[in-house]
Amino acid sequence: MQTVKIPVSIDPIRAASSGLRYEGYVPGKQLKRLSELCAGDCSDVVVSLECGVDLQGIVYLRGKAVTELTLLCQRCMTQFTTEVTVDFCFSPCRTEAEIDELPDAYDPIECNDIGEVRLHQLIEDELIVAMPIIPMHEDTDCSQGSKDVVVGEIDPAQEERPNPFAVLEKLKSK
Repeated sequence: MQTVKIPVSIDPIRAASSGLRYEGYVPGKQLKRLSELCAGDCSDVVVSLECGVDLQGIVYLRGKAVTELTLLCQRCMTQFTTEVTVDFCFSPCRTEAEIDELPDAYDPIECNDIGEVRLHQLIEDELIVAMPIIPMHEDTDCSQGSKDVVVGEIDPAQEERPNPFAVLEKLKSK
């Protein structure tokens, strides 16, 4: 199959009834929100997407997205690249009742006014959620390694403060 650009939006019901499959990429330059969270450029996202209908008659969009992000290590404050991979399985829903009845294997997605799903936005959202909360090198690759960072020292005299609930303990014993 030829590697092509993934369409910006598709009609999931029409695509599922046709059993469409996409193997391609989303240009990293088009994912503005993801790029803003990175320390450098966001590489193109390699995407495989399958549209279909399961045995229960539920329309689904199942796929995988892989990209390489340049992030800032929060230990040593240097840039590093990491691969972010997401697997997703969505089903378009129009009402709250459809969302409530949807099996756990599927995540609900909303269609726009003309019944289409914005694939680029959907893939970007999934990659943002999959990003590490605190980006760091591996201990062996980081200049700080596994050193414990000490921000301040606790004064031992402060540890001996009186318990504010001691008064309640006295009232309880009466």
